[in-house]
Amino acid sequence: MIHYFTSNGIGNAWVANELSVVRKAQIPFVLNALRKAESSFHRAAWAQKLNDETIEIYPLPLIGTLVSILAAPFLFRQRFFAGLGNALVGRRESLRSRLVCFMHFWVACHWARIHRREPISHIHSQWAHSCCSVAMYAAWLLAKPYSFTGHGADLWRDRVALEDKIKRADFIACISNFHRELYLKHGAKPEQLHIVYCGIDVDQFSPPNEADKPRDGRVRIRSSGRLVEKKGFIYLIEACRILADRGLDFECTIAGNGPLEEALRESIRALKLGDRVTMTGEALKQEDIPAFAHSGTVYCLPCVWASDNDADGLPQMLMESMASGLPAISTRLVGIPDLIVDGETGLLVEPNNAEQIADAIQRIAGDRALAERLAEAGRDHILKNFELETALQPLMDYYRRQLSRPQKTFNPESNDSTGMKTAGSIHHGPVLR
Repeated sequence: MIHYFTSNGIGNAWVANELSVVRKAQIPFVLNALRKAESSFHRAAWAQKLNDETIEIYPLPLIGTLVSILAAPFLFRQRFFAGLGNALVGRRESLRSRLVCFMHFWVACHWARIHRREPISHIHSQWAHSCCSVAMYAAWLLAKPYSFTGHGADLWRDRVALEDKIKRADFIACISNFHRELYLKHGAKPEQLHIVYCGIDVDQFSPPNEADKPRDGRVRIRSSGRLVEKKGFIYLIEACRILADRGLDFECTIAGNGPLEEALRESIRALKLGDRVTMTGEALKQEDIPAFAHSGTVYCLPCVWASDNDADGLPQMLMESMASGLPAISTRLVGIPDLIVDGETGLLVEPNNAEQIADAIQRIAGDRALAERLAEAGRDHILKNFELETALQPLMDYYRRQLSRPQKTFNPESNDSTGMKTAGSIHHGPVLR
């Protein structure tokens, strides 16, 4: 059995998409979430069923957690003390990181006690921050192999014990070449690292029919995502003011909700763009994305490095819009250049630059042949490199290898557990027994 650890279950579209492939591949798994998903980006019955079956770690039961804390030294013995030592004195990014990681060690003790007799083959964390701390220590206590996928904020703003997590991981899924270089910089071995793009189900997306394409000459700009700083929506709004001043006939729709909604609406009012820029105030459901994309002539997501050190790793909405036949514009940031090759599969601009965004939109608006070429090449690039099942194949192959290894049942009397390393294991950190 593969145990997934996440922050909020399928409250993130990418987690649900990946697990849909794991499910289709008939790989047995259980989804663990620190907290319950507040919302879902899918209407499908399978997603609802997965959400209902997710094991929620928080809130922790008071008595049960106390029992786990008291029992852990006796159940896990040497591994408990090794893990505790790491939580206390392992290399950390800050005092806050140390305190958070120490707390998550005890969460892992509780989880490991509850699940210690289950046939766990492998533990994988989707995100590299708090849920990965619990996953790493749970795997350590149970002597299981573990792996993780890092994305954006979890690797920068919310980074916790990254070097220890890299050291102990059997397998690290790199969602871009930028991420691979980051892990190498922090001590990863090349054989640990595998490019596993955050792909999409391309069967759900297709270009619009020729008859449905608007022919009135008006440029219809589309953008979407959570309304947070890292998405760069404020620069798109400023670019719209520039385009209006240049006399371009356009309208812009930004789909999504989030903490910056009112601030962005105020910017629209202040720039007198109320008749040009519309905000939906609602997150797009996965099933509604193709229609949203087909209503536009260009998609723009001007991502930036946020002031709180958050950044997008590889935005899924860019892939979905490109697969839906829209020419795309974004920024030279993190993994985006893996997706948009400037001038070939879309256009890239520098982050935090409204004028370059306006220039790129105007360039596409004024050159229909360029727009069609970018749209076609962008979709081909998605089909070739970011098709969900193909992109996830290295991870699926790894899971199958883990499941094929002999498993034992954890025996607290002998301090043994399932998943003890066998010949051919690719573990790169010490396994303390």
